[in-house]
Amino acid sequence: MSITTYPIAAIATAPGRGGIGIVRISGPDLSGFVHAFFSQPLRPRHAHFLPFNDAHGQAIDEGIALYFKAPHSYTGEDVLELQGHGGTAVLRRVLARCFEVGAAFGLRHAAPGEFTQRAFLNDRMDLAQAEAVADLINASSEAAAKGAMASLSGAFSNQINALADRIIHLRMLVEATLDFPEEEIDFLEKYQAAEQLQSIHDELQSLRRHAKQGQVMRDGLHVVLAGQPNVGKSSLLNALAGDEIAIVTDIAGTTRDRVTQLIHIDGVPIHIVDTAGLRETEDTVENIGIQRSWQEIAKANVILHLIDARHPNDDSDQTIISRLPQHTPTIRVYNKCDLLETSHLDLLPKENDSHLRISAHTGQGLETLRQRLLHLAGWSPNTESPWLARERHLHALDRCDEHLQLARFHAQHDDQILDLFAEELRLAHTELCEITGTFTSDDLLGEIFSSFCIGK
Repeated sequence: MSITTYPIAAIATAPGRGGIGIVRISGPDLSGFVHAFFSQPLRPRHAHFLPFNDAHGQAIDEGIALYFKAPHSYTGEDVLELQGHGGTAVLRRVLARCFEVGAAFGLRHAAPGEFTQRAFLNDRMDLAQAEAVADLINASSEAAAKGAMASLSGAFSNQINALADRIIHLRMLVEATLDFPEEEIDFLEKYQAAEQLQSIHDELQSLRRHAKQGQVMRDGLHVVLAGQPNVGKSSLLNALAGDEIAIVTDIAGTTRDRVTQLIHIDGVPIHIVDTAGLRETEDTVENIGIQRSWQEIAKANVILHLIDARHPNDDSDQTIISRLPQHTPTIRVYNKCDLLETSHLDLLPKENDSHLRISAHTGQGLETLRQRLLHLAGWSPNTESPWLARERHLHALDRCDEHLQLARFHAQHDDQILDLFAEELRLAHTELCEITGTFTSDDLLGEIFSSFCIGK
């Protein structure tokens, strides 16, 4: 018997005390287990109020038993759910009793995500939908929860499958032509292959843009506050968070280590990282903090380089600018503008996509900063992604784009290299199928489902 056909059991509710706790069992045929546990059969899809007895017939708990016959269940197998009281001790006793009864049937403890993995293996959902289960559980905002639910309902998968079908159709035409070489000379023109490929590529670009928004909605944007000591990094963190997260004083070097706070802007998670002030110092502890600051800067999606508006041309800021990663979007944020005379504001660079004037103390410019961060995240309320996406989805879409670009390159030459054209289409199709799990490795499945909670 394959390891995936053994029945499995686990507590499906979060640890701790609660009004209701659930023990879930799944397997190819649980009728024998059900009869052994309750000494009677259960009617599928009906709620039965019963005692959950131990081996001596004494009640451990009492609650609702729900029996789902395959394939009409979450996993596609027989599923039994025992819904009792939510105390940790009582749930463990019920689960232990399940293993006592289930020993004869090979019942074992479920691995993390194994119920959802079986749902995927039994075609109850594709891989993108299975990932959405974990995203729905872990959603940190209402918008993320809606996006995860849309993915779970198949919104993302449907768009992937529609694009894959278009590539398959073009592949079919190419490969049919390869079977009849005498027709090959007219293929690109006869079937408007170049036009079809361009249309497919345009659809992929739209999908990539929406996926990028979905990935930002799921994972958030990593924003690092960088700059000299006492330019207001901690004050800005507190202002954006709406709370006193970081210590603020007039003493340079107050922040010795990174401070991270998660905020939400229009439902988009933003991870703000306050760092130690960047300067030359002989303080050993502060130097460690400065080294960690540069490490955070190297990992940032966006850098906010804070500059004291009263000293906009300080040499130390120019040194910092020379060391900042060139490939990372950076905004020069001129803080403490409330301390400047109006006439002195003209000495600052004009506001644009990379320069901004603010006051963390009064709140001036903060809303503009928030909108700038959303823009850098690729987020637009008018083109809101209805589903979540993961980094692996973006990588697969990027690789699909590379293969379509190569296919277009071959199409621009002549019909004598249609075999290369067809091969690039095949590879592009394979990348899309990896998103939904049509073609995927066991290693990838293990990595994905191991991140789930036990019982799901």
